[in-house]
Amino acid sequence: MRKARRRNRLSMTSLIDVIFLLLLFFMLSSTFSKFSEVELMAAGAGVGTGDARPLFLRLGPDSVTLNAAELTLDTLPEALSPEAGEPEENRPLLVSLQPGVSAQRLTDLLVVLRRVPGFAPTILGGA
Repeated sequence: MRKARRRNRLSMTSLIDVIFLLLLFFMLSSTFSKFSEVELMAAGAGVGTGDARPLFLRLGPDSVTLNAAELTLDTLPEALSPEAGEPEENRPLLVSLQPGVSAQRLTDLLVVLRRVPGFAPTILGGA
């Protein structure tokens, strides 16, 4: 006849220690960076823009065109400053995306446009 063996209980302390060390490692090795937000507004149907003529900006993968004038993202604020509308009424700015424009390129444009007051950009989409 066999003797009945008594099982030893496993201690959970070592498992909890390992889990705590892993949690501590991942908390200390992760980066906490603050992401900036870019406000996007959808175009409303039937919304009047007043008497202000809209500006047309075409964004390509390597180019920016404002009313048929070639620019860069660095020179865009200087080109838009004289065209700005009154502070209480933003001038419409239509942004057309060429094929191949990345989301990062569009975000860079929106960050530049945020620094220039007096405009209401509307993203039209890709061709």
